[in-house]
Amino acid sequence: MTGNKAVAYKGPGKVELIDIDYPSFELKDGPGVNPANVGRSVRHGAILKTVATNICGSDQHMVRGRTTAPADLVLGHEITGEVVEVGPDVEFIKVGDLCSVPFNIACGRCKNCKEGKTGICLNVNPDRPGSAYGYVDMGGWVGGQANYVLVPYADWNLLKFPDKDQAMEKILDLAMLSDIFPTGYHGAVSAGVGVGSTVYIAGAGPVGLAAATSAHLLGAAVVIVGDLNEDRLAQARKFGCETVDLTKGDPAGQIEQILGVPEVDCGVDAVGFEARGHGKDASHEAPATVLNSLMEITAAGGALGIPGLYVTGDPGGVDEAAKKGSLSLNLGTGWAKSLSFTTGQCPVMRYNRKLMMAILHDKVHIAENVNAKAISLEDAPKGYAEFDAGAATKYVLNPNGYLS
Repeated sequence: MTGNKAVAYKGPGKVELIDIDYPSFELKDGPGVNPANVGRSVRHGAILKTVATNICGSDQHMVRGRTTAPADLVLGHEITGEVVEVGPDVEFIKVGDLCSVPFNIACGRCKNCKEGKTGICLNVNPDRPGSAYGYVDMGGWVGGQANYVLVPYADWNLLKFPDKDQAMEKILDLAMLSDIFPTGYHGAVSAGVGVGSTVYIAGAGPVGLAAATSAHLLGAAVVIVGDLNEDRLAQARKFGCETVDLTKGDPAGQIEQILGVPEVDCGVDAVGFEARGHGKDASHEAPATVLNSLMEITAAGGALGIPGLYVTGDPGGVDEAAKKGSLSLNLGTGWAKSLSFTTGQCPVMRYNRKLMMAILHDKVHIAENVNAKAISLEDAPKGYAEFDAGAATKYVLNPNGYLS
């Protein structure tokens, strides 16, 4: 039997490389697996040898102990891989295909999937709509920060790259298709970004930088990125963004210095529930800060795209309400300004094929913009630690030596 090593959450602040079983075409019991999914047949699945699997800010929330994730949960929902086995019900995907794996697991059969809402598939997670690899309360599908991973409903979920050699030349860019590039793009699209727009993006982590890249791709006139981390702001400036240093206070004044007015057309929250205050409050967690700030600085009639993660259970929440995902929102401001809100998982399959084509034909260089860096699977704990410390880097794990 082929060996399989994986990155597992061991407790707050700790990840380790462990040995796990090689995937089979049946969902087995294990950490985080919903009992109703144990024994589930995956004849429609494919087993991939992992080419690239990224560390995500959503993984970092779990590793910090800010979710109810159990110990030994195998991490990783940003996966690119080569097909090495297919189940008996797979018709179109073949052994040897090089594919991107959307982080949302979707059946392709339910009402939501048929409407393109693959982030809230009704059939893959007994707990709630929506599922993902290696994530708490998402059904228990094993994560992809490993040598090998099982992908269910392979014909539906996998995005095959049309030419393997061409894909390998751009593999760091294509590795972003599993999550952060479509997620950032979804944030920009749902915020209404278009030709001539002015856009404010809260957060200069990888998703925020992907949203900024997407805003440029969509034709925005001015893209402004706000953060507390100067290294990440410097990364945003490298590809033409204006920046706002939130250690100096609320963004409105700095936006006015850039645009002449303290408002933007479109706002994107790429931070989520671990938001901090601005200015003198920057050292304190204040989970509603970004949403309330965006409502203040987005012009009347505008929209907010909210790809930043919010949870229903946060053991480290600043108060009892935050521990249950209840935030003190100034919803009256949003109502008075007729603002629109779009939240939730990005439906990756809505965007990934078009974004793949943009990458393959040199319309965008997302890996450069998010400062992607390949590291070994063994170096994953170091990558998690550096990312948690604020490194302006998108860490891409290289479990099987495909990446130079």
